[in-house]
Amino acid sequence: MHASLVDIRHASVLDAATIAAFAARQFAETFGPDNDPADMALYLDSAFSDSLQRSELEDPERVYLLAYQGDTLAGYALVRMGSENTHVTGAAPAEIQRFYVDRAHHGHGVAATLMAQCTHVAESRGARTLWLAVWERNARAIRFYEKIGFVDAGVHTFQLGNDLQHDRVMMRTLPQPF
Repeated sequence: MHASLVDIRHASVLDAATIAAFAARQFAETFGPDNDPADMALYLDSAFSDSLQRSELEDPERVYLLAYQGDTLAGYALVRMGSENTHVTGAAPAEIQRFYVDRAHHGHGVAATLMAQCTHVAESRGARTLWLAVWERNARAIRFYEKIGFVDAGVHTFQLGNDLQHDRVMMRTLPQPF
């Protein structure tokens, strides 16, 4: 399938409701089939409110990126500067706190383009290490991250409603500036 043009833009507080709705839908579609509906509902209610997205958008240490194909929101990412994890050993860390591509846009270059922009944002703000956490049962995402140079650094827990789950912590070193 031929990749179509992907446009990436920085989100603003005006995008809070759009992000909240898209993020909740992506999370539910990605993880809902493998989790208890009550745990999903608890998590979705706490993690994707308009007010929480607005608060994150106002945080100067966070950058939301929106990926569009034409007029359609195809994916989004949230880069968090200075975020640390005990398993991340590299200097000047930045976390990709969220990274989702709508299933209808898989295989169209959205993930690669969005990740390249995440990397650019992190590097431009002085990060030397990029890290993320991915659910240990999300094999597709883990393969993608490994393909682009992330390595497994350890495991940490993630609370989904009442269910304590395990995420793989993955990291990669960013190129040093000249």
